Amino acid sequence: MDKTLQYYQQQAAQLDFETRALIGGRFVNAVSAEEFDSINPANGRRLAGIARCGAVEVDDAVGAARQAFERGHWSGASPKHRKKVLLRLADLVEANLETLAIMESLDSGKPIRDALAADLPDMIESLRWHAEAADKLYDQMAPTAPDVVAMIVREPIGVVGAVLPWNFPLYLAGWKIGPALASGNSMVIKPAEQTSLTALMLGRLALEAGVPEGVLNIVPGYGETVGQAMGRHRDIDCISFTGSGEVGRLFLKYSAESNLKRVVLECGGKSPALVLADAADLPRVAQQVATGALFCQGENCSAGSRLIVHRSRKDELLELVKGAFDEWRVGDPLDPATRVGALIEPGHMQRVLAYIDGGKAQGAALVHGGAQVRRDSGGSFVEPTIFDHVQPSMNIAREEIFGPVLSVLGFDTLAEGVAMANDTNYGLASSVYTSNLDAAHGVARAIRAGTVSVNCFSEGDTGVPFGGYKESGFGGREKSLMAHDQYTETKTIWIQLGAAGGAT
Repeated sequence: MDKTLQYYQQQAAQLDFETRALIGGRFVNAVSAEEFDSINPANGRRLAGIARCGAVEVDDAVGAARQAFERGHWSGASPKHRKKVLLRLADLVEANLETLAIMESLDSGKPIRDALAADLPDMIESLRWHAEAADKLYDQMAPTAPDVVAMIVREPIGVVGAVLPWNFPLYLAGWKIGPALASGNSMVIKPAEQTSLTALMLGRLALEAGVPEGVLNIVPGYGETVGQAMGRHRDIDCISFTGSGEVGRLFLKYSAESNLKRVVLECGGKSPALVLADAADLPRVAQQVATGALFCQGENCSAGSRLIVHRSRKDELLELVKGAFDEWRVGDPLDPATRVGALIEPGHMQRVLAYIDGGKAQGAALVHGGAQVRRDSGGSFVEPTIFDHVQPSMNIAREEIFGPVLSVLGFDTLAEGVAMANDTNYGLASSVYTSNLDAAHGVARAIRAGTVSVNCFSEGDTGVPFGGYKESGFGGREKSLMAHDQYTETKTIWIQLGAAGGAT
């Protein structure tokens, strides 16, 4: 029998949240004993009080991570052992899938259907994929003279700091934990202050799986305290950050002002969906465009928030997209029928509504939605929104709104369409719709983005790299074997044979 809103509400009422930091294998309160509130975006009510950590706790966590790394119980363990432990962790996450999904929905406002069908399964797959890679990444031998052995070996970088976003808390945790731990590093994780609950539960599961004490530390708190302390800490070797470009720039600054730690950034996008004149099956295109714009309430770095369509097809496609948007029901995130949940917090909702007002003021035509809804719930809900007659210079066409808002632009020539697609400071993802193979290849090459999907909206699976061009990305790639590169050092070992004498 299908589970209902009432069922998930009953399960949610029985949840027991972990609210303390995980440092050195122990759950501890903040030294100050202060807390900050975790708020349910769907109703504005308090879920829990989370330990409000700061620089002291970061220093303790980094110290524990460094000690664990130097002890070598994890960094020096065989890749096969690390694989087994990470596979156990994936199994435990799977065993607690429903609980974690409910927690994620409560904490972030995302629909329970997305947490159950996408976030948790993808996070589990990421853990398993990178666990299996642990004992399959080979070192190399360089071609040399017969009296020389030159080895090129991969070693863990040391202590990795991971700063997680609030839109995909567990999913992105898997992207970072999987390759970083599989490579033998220790970690200090800062969850977003809006969404700390599932990360803290994940820490408990990691200990249960056999991750040694101190290898995985989780320090909740605010960006200006915990985040900055991590960015400036001289004993963190690498920071992996997903979030805004504004904060990403701060981490580059912190690195320059401290120990030149490696910085890996994924900082958002303004992704185009480019529909050529020969695109086939427009009803399917409309469904893909709706998914690209509305999945996760549009709070998605790779959201297809710009529909750039040939003028000969624009009116027909726009009507189909409106119909597709109507299928995305706004509602209680715990209702399995809901497809658009709550925005993360009231301040962000007001930011999205301000962009909508700004689009109207700049002359774009609001043709669908555009309003706050479900006001009586106390939550932060905005209905799916479409603007037509958008000009490339308008703010809604240039800036990342991070909400369920689609801007529609028309073009006449292929060169003009590609130029519009590339007319952005970002370059994370994109989609191209065409029935012409030559055009598909040519446009995919011409678009300046880390991912180009043809005739679909997709970021690919765990086996393909994810990251951006321009202001969308810096320093590495998530997913695939490339993710291991950013958490490892490459060492050359040059051995001169016979230099110390030999057997006679």
